[in-house]
Amino acid sequence: MKLRILYHGNCFDGVSSAAIFTKFYRSTMHADAEVAYTPTMHRAGNAFDPGQFDGDENAIVDFKYCADDRLTWWFDHHQSAFLSAEDEAHFNADTSGKKFLDIHSKSCAEFIARIAKEQYGFEDESLAELIEWAHIIDGALYESPAQCVELRSSALKLMQVIEGEKDPAFVERIIRMLTETSLDEIVESPEIQARLDPILEQHWQTAEIIEKGSIAERGVVFFDLVGTGIEGYNKFIPYYYHPEVTYVVSVSQSSFRTKISVGSNPWAPRPRTHNIAEICERYGGGGHAVVGAVSLKAEDVELGRKYAREIVEELQFPD
Repeated sequence: MKLRILYHGNCFDGVSSAAIFTKFYRSTMHADAEVAYTPTMHRAGNAFDPGQFDGDENAIVDFKYCADDRLTWWFDHHQSAFLSAEDEAHFNADTSGKKFLDIHSKSCAEFIARIAKEQYGFEDESLAELIEWAHIIDGALYESPAQCVELRSSALKLMQVIEGEKDPAFVERIIRMLTETSLDEIVESPEIQARLDPILEQHWQTAEIIEKGSIAERGVVFFDLVGTGIEGYNKFIPYYYHPEVTYVVSVSQSSFRTKISVGSNPWAPRPRTHNIAEICERYGGGGHAVVGAVSLKAEDVELGRKYAREIVEELQFPD
């Protein structure tokens, strides 16, 4: 019996969701299931390849819906959960009782744990800390930007490793570790420690580049990371250096996409007035009301910059 889990790659909530679903599935469905994992990333067009659904059962957690009849389980909490109206209609017509959406849940990990308890009677106290931290991290429920940027807790250190790790096999190793041991023990393990020091060094180098390259005007901070080699960054760095802003917009480039990231400051002196998911959807992206992104082809840098300028102008407060 093979279960394939597609999860939101390089994301603490996605990794946590994969670990929680694994324990739920093995405890309530098939104890001896062989579980395989596939990271899924947002990109221009369809994010799925047909060959990915190779399990006897296939699950997607913390990611968009796929209207493939081989999809058995689905859990998501993003407002932009569907690539098309046809995908949404396919979901609404499903009668399996194994596909779930709650756009009001701060984290997918908490959502899976809640459904597992309410509908299947599954609860595992060893997962409580992981669920709590996934909820804090994905819901941006931090005490301050410093808590997230300075990375003093085990969960936040592990988050930084997950977000920066380029080897899917190692992230899969982390998922399996999360089903077996505590966050403190994982972070103290030699294999995590070996990766943590260079990742933390890169984190502060990235922070310095963002600090020097960012422009904050009328409630929005903007920076362009194209050409720096930086593909991702701790999303709270902009608020660490610019606590006065309400929104952040950035452009970055990787081997497979140009990405426009849009976020809102949970501690902003002027509250958020825009739904970021709706703005990103107009450019083919999506997300949540408080955070979202747009993925374009890797070569579409100038188009990404154009879209970013338009988004900045829309978000800026009047003079």
